[in-house]
Amino acid sequence: MNRVYNFAPGPSALPLPVLEKAAAELACYGDTGMSVMEMSHRSSMYLDIYRHAEALLREVMGVPEDYAVLFLPGGATAQFAAIPMNLMGEDGSADYIDSGNFAHGALVEAKKFGKVRVVASSREENYMRIPSWNEADFDPNAKYFHITTNNTIFGTRYTELPKTGKVPLAADMSSNILSERYNVSDFGVIYAGAQKNIGPAGMAIVIVRKDLLGQAQASTPKIYDWAKQAEAESMVNTPPTYTIYMAGLCLEWLKAQGGVEAIEKVNIEKAKLLYDFLDESKLFKGTADPAFRSRMNVTYVTGDKDRDADFVKQAAKAGLVNLKGHRLVGGIRASIYNAMPMEGVQALVSFMKEYEAHV
Repeated sequence: MNRVYNFAPGPSALPLPVLEKAAAELACYGDTGMSVMEMSHRSSMYLDIYRHAEALLREVMGVPEDYAVLFLPGGATAQFAAIPMNLMGEDGSADYIDSGNFAHGALVEAKKFGKVRVVASSREENYMRIPSWNEADFDPNAKYFHITTNNTIFGTRYTELPKTGKVPLAADMSSNILSERYNVSDFGVIYAGAQKNIGPAGMAIVIVRKDLLGQAQASTPKIYDWAKQAEAESMVNTPPTYTIYMAGLCLEWLKAQGGVEAIEKVNIEKAKLLYDFLDESKLFKGTADPAFRSRMNVTYVTGDKDRDADFVKQAAKAGLVNLKGHRLVGGIRASIYNAMPMEGVQALVSFMKEYEAHV
């Protein structure tokens, strides 16, 4: 059976060479005589896999030595709670920008652990853009400042970062990590669910400045305590071992492509190809504010819900799958993460031209 072009928002497409290597090693990893899934997480053979994945992530992202790297269960949503547990303190506050559904979910969760100030929001505009902010409104005494760098559902991204001074910037990068260059030192914490650009679903990566460790609220469960996890190499409990292994393979693949700097150029070209067509099309229309368009999640509509649904159905028959928009907004969404080749975007644009010509 031929593989399709999978535009799913997550779990999303993985690089074919990664899948092929994982398949070859599934029953027997190297000369160990067993699958990675069967290994003790505390064995020397598995610790080599874990440390290799961490070293690759540090290399491709340029993670400084004064940052800890954690591979944790629960996905990014678990970190919605872990962020305030570890950074808020017993009576502190934090500033949040509400730029999308997941950004909103993060601030709602944080309110359970301390005071949250929403310093900017585009919620009333249906999150069609990243909200503007006034740095004079930022609290210089906040324990941290939280943003979500890419809006998976509504298709927007930050084109600049808020300047937060000495207040640590915490960023949920779930849907654009490893797709564009960031200076890790600009952040106190970066976290991301694995299932977009890192690997299969099942964990979150947390990159945290070491001076921020050891400040967890007294009631923080040990599995959410970053200091305890850093000390235990993310093994306070059994970690998501196979997902970490797969993340290592994806990082090897990314390095072979030339790293983040090289893949960012490809991602810019892919997004430009699709947005250029949308801007010229008489049938399809992009929904995100052009000033904040995501390179990872391209959202658009035909203006007719039934036609949107028909397009998604016909596209699937042509091998272009998972184009249905999120249930909150409907429409059409093409997620074009790192693993989506240029050929996939070209095939999508070609099909959209053909579809438009026949309606």
